[in-house]
Amino acid sequence: SDQRNLIIAIDLSLAILLGFQFFVEGPQQEARNEALQQQAQNQAGQSADGAITPAAPGTATGGVSSAPGLMPGATSGNAMPDAARLAASRAAALKLSPRVPVNGPRLGGTIALKGARIDDLTMLDYKATIEDGSPPVTLLSPHRAPNPYYGQFGWVSLDGLKVPDGDTIWKADHPSLHPARPLTLSWDNPDGVRFIQVIEIDDNFMLTVTQRVENNSKASVSTHPFGRIVRTDTPNTLGFYILHEGPLGVFNDTLKEVDYDDLLEGPTDSTNSVGGWIGITDKYWLTALIPDQKVGYTGAFRFSQPNKKDTYQADFMIQAPQVIAPGATAKAISHFFAGAKEVHLLDMYEERFGIARFDLAVDFGWFYFLTKPLFFVLDYFFKMLGNFGLAILLLTVCVKAIFFPLANKSYKAMSKMKALQPEMTKLRERFGDDRQKMNQEMMALYKREKVNPASGCLPVLVQIPVFFALYKVMFVTIEMRHQPFFGWIHDLSAPDPMFILTLFDTIPWDLPKFLMIGIWPIFMGASMYFQQLLNPQPADPVQAKIFLFMPLFFTFLLGSFPAGLVIYWTWNNILSVTQQYLIMKRMGVPIRPK
Repeated sequence: SDQRNLIIAIDLSLAILLGFQFFVEGPQQEARNEALQQQAQNQAGQSADGAITPAAPGTATGGVSSAPGLMPGATSGNAMPDAARLAASRAAALKLSPRVPVNGPRLGGTIALKGARIDDLTMLDYKATIEDGSPPVTLLSPHRAPNPYYGQFGWVSLDGLKVPDGDTIWKADHPSLHPARPLTLSWDNPDGVRFIQVIEIDDNFMLTVTQRVENNSKASVSTHPFGRIVRTDTPNTLGFYILHEGPLGVFNDTLKEVDYDDLLEGPTDSTNSVGGWIGITDKYWLTALIPDQKVGYTGAFRFSQPNKKDTYQADFMIQAPQVIAPGATAKAISHFFAGAKEVHLLDMYEERFGIARFDLAVDFGWFYFLTKPLFFVLDYFFKMLGNFGLAILLLTVCVKAIFFPLANKSYKAMSKMKALQPEMTKLRERFGDDRQKMNQEMMALYKREKVNPASGCLPVLVQIPVFFALYKVMFVTIEMRHQPFFGWIHDLSAPDPMFILTLFDTIPWDLPKFLMIGIWPIFMGASMYFQQLLNPQPADPVQAKIFLFMPLFFTFLLGSFPAGLVIYWTWNNILSVTQQYLIMKRMGVPIRPK
């Protein structure tokens, strides 16, 4: 029937999409990550950081800046000076510059006075793992440390003015930065022009940077303020097609996402915009530069390979030059976000600072109009129940309740089809060699019994966007990270750890990833099998075999998926089976017709 064929098509499409991700994209991404890790290990400690200074309007494209990239005595070739060798560890790299501590409630670390790099930030309330004593997540790391990643603000000048660079040692007015007291960094060039950066931090993950230029010289000067985020070494990414990880930004109210591979193939075009932001995202973490939302700027994504080390950059530069007369001062106010992509927090910043579409840092996908509201409902249930797993179960019940009338219509149609299976089997046996005659008799049977084979298709189709929206919510939002359920599930964002084939980790077998099957994926496969028992069985032997294979296939496929998703899928199947069973019982339809 059309209903059965539709379900087969949906199952196969989902299986192909997930299977391609699991068996093709996943292994390819792992291979790329291993190669990049090996490259990073082979080239650790080389000299230049690959930072690129944006070019002022009307000039050539920005190039690799020797100033931010080189330490004193370093070279741009393959040599490894002593300073680089000292930076074999992150701790050693931190000692290569005088520093000012950052003491925020949720952000800790230091700011390097050399180059005024914001290059050492740790998220204090997010742990690397769920294990006791796990260290907090480190987001930013300094130049010459493993995997350097930092933010930096500066100026470009067209009139030969000496501006601060990566070797500049700034003077700090306070010994530390915390929310109650801003930190002011200052530096005077030989001509009497003073450059100032006032850095403020709030109670979460936002820093405000006010760049000031005080012209104490005898001539006018012109500057273009800019900000940049520099990341060296391609990070490990999940490689999922439903999740973007890499450079991104919002320009003129339009989201632009760029993959790391895209930058390897060539530079992207610069974008002029008023309002918006630009940065680099991981699954859960974000660094973003937010220029003044009322001032025109040029945003760009760049790639370079100093010493054959992949280096990525997201930057902005104010388009209009700041012409500063003698005795005058010019300033530019920007923001730098470095932290967790908490939905409510991003929304709060969007409203407070007027940041255009800042919430799009969370990859809500095509079904944004469904995904974000579903997240708010899920988050509300979590705050009400205190357990994210219970919130998932309750949300699933609510979704099933909303679609109850449509699902009833679908299940009634399927039950009628199931009740007619014996008659349909007889027709196939009688007219098996005459396809046209068999179809005519089938249509006559449907008409006589008042059954519409396609009557259940629309309810199924309507629920597909909701299913994928729920899948997206539970996959991309940080709120589920490290959240426990009950029993052995201590992290709903991680796969079920109770692997059957290792006898729950009592046998230290080194099994392939697809064989690491936990208990919940088996529950899911069993629920899917029972659901199939209630559906009309295909007369085509090939389709019947596919149906029998699907629960087993999905069991292995979902073994590596987050436990929260598997629990949702299992619970959704159980509710569907219960609803369909009650309808069939009320209609007097046997579960296994003879």
